[in-house]
Amino acid sequence: MAEGSTLTEAPRVLRVALLGGGTVGSQVARILLDDAEALAARAGARLELVGIAVRNVDAPRDVELPRELYTTDAESLVASADLVIELMGGIEPARTHIIAALRRGASVVTGNKALLAQDGATLFDEADAHGAELNFEAAVAGAIPIIRPIRESLSGDRITRVLGIVNGTTNFILDAMDTTGAQFEDVLAEAQRLGYAEADPTADVEGLDAAAKAAILASLAFHTRVTLEDVRCEGITGVTASDIAAAQDAGMTIKLLAIAELVPAGAAGDGVSVRVHPTLLPAKHPLAAVRGAYNAVFVEAENAGALMFYGAGAGGAPTASAIMGDVVTTARRIIAGSPGRAGTTRTLPIVGLESVTTSYSIGLEVADEPGVLSRVAQVFADHGVSIETMRQKLEQKIGRGDVLSAAEEGTPGAGRAELRFVTHRASEAALAATVADIKNLDVVESVTSVLRVEGI
Repeated sequence: MAEGSTLTEAPRVLRVALLGGGTVGSQVARILLDDAEALAARAGARLELVGIAVRNVDAPRDVELPRELYTTDAESLVASADLVIELMGGIEPARTHIIAALRRGASVVTGNKALLAQDGATLFDEADAHGAELNFEAAVAGAIPIIRPIRESLSGDRITRVLGIVNGTTNFILDAMDTTGAQFEDVLAEAQRLGYAEADPTADVEGLDAAAKAAILASLAFHTRVTLEDVRCEGITGVTASDIAAAQDAGMTIKLLAIAELVPAGAAGDGVSVRVHPTLLPAKHPLAAVRGAYNAVFVEAENAGALMFYGAGAGGAPTASAIMGDVVTTARRIIAGSPGRAGTTRTLPIVGLESVTTSYSIGLEVADEPGVLSRVAQVFADHGVSIETMRQKLEQKIGRGDVLSAAEEGTPGAGRAELRFVTHRASEAALAATVADIKNLDVVESVTSVLRVEGI
């Protein structure tokens, strides 16, 4: 060879197995086939799609792909692949296939939030033990890049708190309730009609989907192992149009938030609290402006300060974008022979909700008579909970059940009053005890709502 000449080698070929041919899987396959040349240039290797494992090869699909790619033999695909993309969902057989791939040293890209939240530690250990990659950008917020920034960009910082709107269905419902004033049941039905909610919306509206994502975020942010069982979870089925209206009156909005934060754990130092629940946010908070089915994650770090990541949290093409980002990154590391470390580095205690400090918004329906407000306020004082604001709406029953403002009638005492309190931050234990004792007051007809407040 002449001096100064170079030998250009043919690009390496990585065999890619795709498990799952649904909405996201079909889009991933389309990108692998249509953008093969561009992907090869970015990854440093040709990504050869060797097969798509599905339950039924003849099922109708939105994306037209070569029929010969489809197979029901996922096990054989995994056994022959350098890189496995798992988009089957659920626990099994996805778990079995992922572990089989990792034990062969094949790297894995997955969007399986349920599996990662339930048994991510096992998968991380397998990846580390066999020098394989395990990447999962699409598991939390669809197209929004949040996993890689936490794992890599912020790895030299100390994250103290993560707040996220990580479920598009619930955000669509709460936003529609806020916009139209409709009740939860009516908006849910509309969301199902438009395709924003499943026929069985339980995982979304009860907060379970968000809880799985919260566990993943907490594990990464705090370099410790957090499972779905560690997440305190409350859904949005109890949020009423009255709650929404009261929030608007107070200049706030209600969002279903996934919250993971470092909290004091006594002699043990830091602990981790992870929870999902409807939350009141001031209208000025960045997360309050997240509308429709969009997602956003708000990260607080000691040096970087406050950061927000926003975008489409679901959908075939957006989620496929996140999957393909992982695929290219993984391929580069396979070529370089330097897989990243997937696992966690420490074990912090999981702190129960009773040790967390937060603020509450508490709605009461009480008798409209002298001394009620002082008796309720005394309960707050007895538990060391300070009241920040109080709003009162008076109603009086007359005639055949008609309702008239007591102030207009001029004779308070014959009807009822609606009170709403917002507290300063206090421990969850103190706030829970306060609510319990308020319920026992004979002048309190009902506790109409109990919502946590952030950002004040």
